[in-house]
Amino acid sequence: MKKRILITGSNGLLGQKLVDLLSSKTDIELIATARGANRLPFQEGYLYREMDITNAEQVASVIDEIVPHVIIHTAAMTNVDQCESEKELCWAMNVSAVEYLAKAAEKHNIFLCHVSTDFIFDGENGPYDETAEAKPLSYYGDSKLAAEEILLKSSIRWAIARTVLVYGIVSDMSRTNIILWVKKSLEDGKNIKVVTDQFRTPTLAEDLAMGCWLIADKEAEGIYNISGKDFLTPYEMAIMTADFFKLDKSLITRADSSTFSQPAKRPPRTGFILDKAREVLGYDPVSFEEGIAIVAKQVSGQ
Repeated sequence: MKKRILITGSNGLLGQKLVDLLSSKTDIELIATARGANRLPFQEGYLYREMDITNAEQVASVIDEIVPHVIIHTAAMTNVDQCESEKELCWAMNVSAVEYLAKAAEKHNIFLCHVSTDFIFDGENGPYDETAEAKPLSYYGDSKLAAEEILLKSSIRWAIARTVLVYGIVSDMSRTNIILWVKKSLEDGKNIKVVTDQFRTPTLAEDLAMGCWLIADKEAEGIYNISGKDFLTPYEMAIMTADFFKLDKSLITRADSSTFSQPAKRPPRTGFILDKAREVLGYDPVSFEEGIAIVAKQVSGQ
């Protein structure tokens, strides 16, 4: 029997990578869902259903129709500053949606894999393992922690895949990321300021998709850190990007976070310890340097 997997947010970066990964697997019946029209660049290997995660009736109706074995929930509001200014929408997308999905999962005994974030931590003593105490600094972090707590209190079978600073490209190139931003800025001869006092384990979108699939395939319950393995500052990421593309590093200036005024607070030092995901799931992410090479190939259309 084929395993039926439903993905939310299939138009997004992670959603697209998951559909790309799973649509070629012959033992999976894949259902991609998102709000509005299907924006995936290919139509084969999956079924598409429109589903707005903030609409409780629509969520219930689609899940009742499909009755998947597994839901991989990637849809979320991830713009940290926008979450600060549009709190109601943030809560609807990041918290209420998880309530609706958990309710549907309970009704049909569905395994729910939910994607969370390093922003549930205050960044005082990262990198973190799965047992670390959460202390969000932003409304985005608050909303993502509230979603985790819904699952912790529920009676369903669930997993939480926490991740960090996801980068990659989608088919229409509508999203930027640190690699593309640095590359374009330096190619245009622009001076850029990049922070040295924030630490992350940046995650290639393909690695996060693989981590979610490993969880879904095993229906591995619990919390898993699914991120990159290199502990870096954005400044170090920028220098590595410049080196890879042989661009002028002298255009990159060191800065600290106080240089930038942003509505939402950022945790200074997050990043994840991956021991559990390696041991339980066999998760094995690429290095940041390998990630740059993968993105470079995709940009050049190879």
